[in-house]
This record gives sequence, C-alpha cells and structure tokens, in this order.
Amino acid sequence: MEEKQNYSTSFNTLNDMKKNVGKELGISNWIEISQDKIKQFAEITQDEQWIHLDKEKSKLHSPYKTTVAHGFMILSLATRFSYDTFDVKSVKMGVNYGVDRVRFMSATPSGGMVRGKVSLLEFEPTTKGAKYKLCVTVELKGQEKPVCVAETLAIAYE
Repeated sequence: MEEKQNYSTSFNTLNDMKKNVGKELGISNWIEISQDKIKQFAEITQDEQWIHLDKEKSKLHSPYKTTVAHGFMILSLATRFSYDTFDVKSVKMGVNYGVDRVRFMSATPSGGMVRGKVSLLEFEPTTKGAKYKLCVTVELKGQEKPVCVAETLAIAYE
C-alpha cells in the first residue's frame, strides 16, 4: 500500500468550504506519541493507569506488550489535525462544538507515529459563520486499521 503524502486545503471564505462537503480536506504530518507526552497527559487528566505508564508491567501483562496512549489523548489531537489540514482565510474565530461519534479502533503504542486525515461531512451556514462536521481519521504509521475515527463539530465565525 502506497502512503499518501500530507497536504492541506485553503479556502478564502466559508462559502468556498461549503462546496467541499463529502470531500477529504487534507492529511496532516506525522506526530510521535512519545512516552513523555503520554506521561504528561496522564498527569494532567489524572488517568495514571499502569497501561499508560508502567513499561515493565505492560510488557508482562498488557496485550499490547508496551505502554499505550490514552484514547482521549489521541482524540484531543483532532483540533491539531484540523489546523494542519485546512484553513479558511475569512474566519476570525472558531470553537469546538462537540463530538457526534468517536471510536477507538486500536491502541497507539508509546513511540508510535500518528496523523490525521480530515474530511468535511456536513456544513450549515449560520448568521455569523457556519457550523460544520468533520470526520477525523487517526492513522498509525505502519498499520492499516485506524486508531481512532471521530466526527467532530465546530463553529466558525467570519
């Protein structure tokens, strides 16, 4: 399987973005999920389960045989992947509005490389901008099965 290269799409206005419903907007660069990042996330969220932090115990008792990232850590990268894969020049501000659906389809091992593939699913104009839904598919380098697929919602203001 040939790996697609990273790219992003730029729009002048939200109206231009609207024309791309159903299309892929971009693929981000790879990001390493280091053990240090996993540890920081565990401390911030106070989710310090051993499968994330204890390499020796994970080697012996985890089905992954190594520490793994928190699913919510991977999900939290959705915004970063969105920034990396498209921009709308006329937008002054955007906010996360929610998540319709999330699936964590496989684990992300410590040291793994992930990237996001972003598509525009829905687009609804509002009086001052738009509300839209993205599909963010998080890929793990060297693995066909995604680690996470999320439908995220955002509101953009022009």
